[in-house]
Amino acid sequence: MDQASDQWTLALNEEQRALFMEVIEESLRLQHRSHLFNWLQRGFQCLLAHEVVIIGVRSLERASYDYEYLTSSRYFGDTQFDQVLNDEDGLVSEAFTRWSKLGMPVFYHTELAAQQYNHYAVEHVDAERMLASELKRFVVHGFGNEHSRIATMVMFGRLSSAANAQTAHLLELLMPHLHCAIVKVTANKCPSVLSTTARNGRIKPLSKRELEVLEWLQAGKTNWEIGNIMQVSPLTIKNHVQNILRKLDVENRGQAASKALKLGLITRKQ
Repeated sequence: MDQASDQWTLALNEEQRALFMEVIEESLRLQHRSHLFNWLQRGFQCLLAHEVVIIGVRSLERASYDYEYLTSSRYFGDTQFDQVLNDEDGLVSEAFTRWSKLGMPVFYHTELAAQQYNHYAVEHVDAERMLASELKRFVVHGFGNEHSRIATMVMFGRLSSAANAQTAHLLELLMPHLHCAIVKVTANKCPSVLSTTARNGRIKPLSKRELEVLEWLQAGKTNWEIGNIMQVSPLTIKNHVQNILRKLDVENRGQAASKALKLGLITRKQ
């Protein structure tokens, strides 16, 4: 850990400045969700190396965030996504709450002691809990608050970048541009590799849990009711629903149930 991190006098070197400008310029050309993943895998990786991203977006009209994830790691998938965002004990859920109070980058690490600096903070995580999350070490940051028209939060996991002032500084510089990119691509409803329907018209496979949720959606159950039936939290159900909407390339629960019936993914409950 850099002991001089409180001074916040770090400046980007020549290579970092060039990469930073390249990343900003590329962000202006993003149109669809599929572009976002590719953008994060290019110059962005050189500035903030990671394997997993969780994105949360909330509009002024909504009380809660909608989440999705991007990953290049075979170790992080739907199971881990649901686990870390569980509203009762989810590690990333806790981290986002912590960020909303501090308003600055917060690193989560198994080998570093909890510490708050002028422009970032470090939180210690039990090794077993971090292992279960498959995130290794991660950082959270965001843009906006409950009064913003649109607010975003991001988690970068399986970091190669160190938890120090330099990495925090880079994330602070990148966050406004990342926010704009997220807002732009999530507003675009065109199909993409993230939102789900492949170009050949095939549907990305739904998990057994997602199919079960679809059955209950078709029966008219609420997230709270489905959560009680499946013995999971309403937030977990909400995340399943968001995945279903993306995979079926539809905009609401009714459309999802209707399309699933037409495709034979579920049967009509009597």
